[in-house]
Amino acid sequence: MSGTSEGTGSAAESIRPATTERYVPVSAAPCRTDSDLRDFRAAFNAAHLPMALVDREGLVVAANDALAGLLGTAPHALVEQQAADLVDLAAETRTWQAYREVLRGRQARLRCTRRLKHPDGHSVWTEVTLGPVPGTGDVLLSVADISDRRDLQARLRHLQMHDPVTRLPNRALFFERLQAALEASSYEHGGTGRIGLCYLDLDGFKAVNDTLGHRVGDRLLTAVASRLTQCADQAGYGRTGGHLVARLGGDEFALLVEDSTGTEQLADLARSVLAAVQEPFDLAGQRLSVSASIGVVERAAAGTSATGLMQAADTTLYWAKADGKARWTLFDPERNAHRMTRQALSSTLRPAVERDEFELEYQPLVDLESGAVRGVEALVRWNHPQFGTLTPNRFIGIAEEDGSIVQLGQWVLRTACRQARRWQIEHPSDSPVFVSVNVAVRQVWDSDLVGDVAEILADTGLAPQLLQLELTESAVMGSAGRPLQALQALSDMGVRIAIDDFGTGYSNLAYLSRLPVSVLKLDGSFVRGFRYEEGTHPNPADETIVEAMVQLAHRLGLTVTAECVETAGQAARLRRVGCDTGQGWLYSRAVAPERIAEMITART
Repeated sequence: MSGTSEGTGSAAESIRPATTERYVPVSAAPCRTDSDLRDFRAAFNAAHLPMALVDREGLVVAANDALAGLLGTAPHALVEQQAADLVDLAAETRTWQAYREVLRGRQARLRCTRRLKHPDGHSVWTEVTLGPVPGTGDVLLSVADISDRRDLQARLRHLQMHDPVTRLPNRALFFERLQAALEASSYEHGGTGRIGLCYLDLDGFKAVNDTLGHRVGDRLLTAVASRLTQCADQAGYGRTGGHLVARLGGDEFALLVEDSTGTEQLADLARSVLAAVQEPFDLAGQRLSVSASIGVVERAAAGTSATGLMQAADTTLYWAKADGKARWTLFDPERNAHRMTRQALSSTLRPAVERDEFELEYQPLVDLESGAVRGVEALVRWNHPQFGTLTPNRFIGIAEEDGSIVQLGQWVLRTACRQARRWQIEHPSDSPVFVSVNVAVRQVWDSDLVGDVAEILADTGLAPQLLQLELTESAVMGSAGRPLQALQALSDMGVRIAIDDFGTGYSNLAYLSRLPVSVLKLDGSFVRGFRYEEGTHPNPADETIVEAMVQLAHRLGLTVTAECVETAGQAARLRRVGCDTGQGWLYSRAVAPERIAEMITART
């Protein structure tokens, strides 16, 4: 019989029978009688535990019947054999060195696991133990058959590492295989050195569970698992090829492609999976149709961690869902960089207000008839320590999502009102200009906007008529309940309410007669149609639409501001149709408060 840790070993060699003299060390202790010696020999030979006595040179001195039976030979045939060869102790450097230390008496015990191959072909898992025999210079070797224990451990591991519903490898086994695949040693023998992953979940699976029950849901998961495995097998990624189809939990699955040849290989696999999942399922009389969203990642294994790969896959799966579901999406480093930037901004936005990283610039609102500055719009800038100066389109959406818009909005409102009052005090002979501040709907819902405005006006001394609050058309037109009450209260206070970007949202004109609105700000898309370009003429329909909106607003007692005025020709045509004020680069970009003070004096 041969022994090995991997199932191979050297053949046993014939040796001479044991002699009586070779047994002397067993009974060398002076207190032993001949009767004791016979008893020990009898117990040694009759023991069910396979054992052998080994001398300091590693040669077998004696072996019992149990060991001979385990190795498929006779006891005398084992004498003078190298014990290390019989149980494959030289297969591993560490085990071999420990074995030599035991023989020299420098280490008390050695225990290791070995798989021995019997001459009849079957394998036996054993636990080999070596330790010194007291009072002698020899070592006792024992070999315990642990095959049943190993089989039980293997079955338990299989249960531990596989999903009970789909029978696929589970999350634990998937990450174990993924980690192994990322090891550099995995690519030392002709591999591509790349790895790919298709990470998917089912669209609408929750509805199946909720309406048809978990039993049908489990059947669906099992059927999906079967189709995923077929896709992998057909594409050459079957389990025997070293690739893995796993259920990570819930309705999430992963297809791991080792030694990937590139993104096209992963894209082909994702397409086949998507098509397979979209085919209807017949489940015990239930015909179901579902789809899947798939995130696809393919990259070099070197420098890639399991955590990093899964984060990229999870992000890409999110993109697939956000882009409309029932599709696959390839990981995009540039898009991910934008997402990471967005996360960085989100995490630092709230503290940035306290660190005084924001400032306001102001863009003038100019009377189209006289050219005088009637008001200014306050535009917030974020002087970010890492990304530089950021305009509102980079962070206002984030602030609205995480709720920090309330704190930021209060700061903007207070700063703008304080600045408007300062202009009024510093230029008492000039007509005071109003300040226009953008307000998000969330500020109305999540804070006491009316109370905040009243407090800020009282603290700064600014008259309510010199404050204008801008809300987008979609927000104002859908106002009801608390938002509408807040707008009415602000209007009653004397604050002007303006609809920003008018003409691009609901455009429900019936609301204009019911809402406490003072100003309409025409979206720049209308004004751009007024501009002469080389070889073209303005669209007359744009002028007709703007003229109609201006007349309607005036009949309702509203004033009209045109945004994005860039040329004198645009200003002239807006003036001709009756527009009241203009805002845009023709007059000025957003500038510091000092520049506005100069404009107030020059154009009043």
